[in-house]
Amino acid sequence: MTDTQISVDMPTPKIDERTARAAAGWPMLTLVLVSLLAFIVLIPVGIIVTVQHSSGAGVALLVVAVLLFLAACVLASGLTAVAPGEARVVQLLGRYMGTVRTPGLRFVVPFTQKRRVSTRIRNHETDVAKVNDADGNPIEMAAVVVWQVEDTAKAVFEVDDFVEFVAFQTETAVRHIAGSYPYDAHDDMLSLRQNADEITARLSAEIQTRVASAGVKVIESRITRLAYAPEIAQAMLRRQQAGAVVAARQRIVDGAVGMVEAALARLDEHDVIELDEERKATMVSNLLVVLCGDRDVQPVVNTGSLYR
Repeated sequence: MTDTQISVDMPTPKIDERTARAAAGWPMLTLVLVSLLAFIVLIPVGIIVTVQHSSGAGVALLVVAVLLFLAACVLASGLTAVAPGEARVVQLLGRYMGTVRTPGLRFVVPFTQKRRVSTRIRNHETDVAKVNDADGNPIEMAAVVVWQVEDTAKAVFEVDDFVEFVAFQTETAVRHIAGSYPYDAHDDMLSLRQNADEITARLSAEIQTRVASAGVKVIESRITRLAYAPEIAQAMLRRQQAGAVVAARQRIVDGAVGMVEAALARLDEHDVIELDEERKATMVSNLLVVLCGDRDVQPVVNTGSLYR
């Protein structure tokens, strides 16, 4: 069976996901709260000591309070909450530091940018695309793809918007597949209508090739709509009906010929009656009329001989 080769030349990704250095966030959160509480307590105490005693102790308490407040701010900037089915892409001054996938409150390098990326399974259904198939017939085709972010670094840094990228590449793949195969089978080629499983597999493979550079994994894709365009739908329906009638007639004729051959063979085998060539021809003609006719046969009783 011949097949259409699919070749998609996508750029090679320049970055891969790696695990960021991260610690448990709850101890750091506790330290932040303690620092803030100490700041709240030390500020009024330092002011009182400074006003009443005019000594350096009050100023020292104020300096310690400010330092504790700054330390709390620094530590708080490193805290990030990671929900199940999500990841955080950590970036410091434009440099990729790694990805945090462990759910819960985590502590990473302070003053970093932490971008949220969903790693949940998603669905995308394309709009109905009107395109010509391999035979030039206008058809309508749509598909749904189930996908998931596999590499968060590629999803964030290799493309501008990986969700939009998946949508455009999926539609491109659907149009390419629809134009690469005929709607109906002929000449031992795969067809969109008769070879749905094979076409779906090739659609999934092409989408995966197109979105791999964005760190996306295609789980499954299915064709949700496949039909001739409205302007030729009636003509194609009549052609399909004619083909079905011809195929049905072919099977009827094949079966009738087999039954006639079996009847003649059994008559000869059991010596029921001796038939010459003319009688055999008449018998074959009558049997074929009975077996192949699309109406009930009206029997005719012959009261004479075959030759009169």
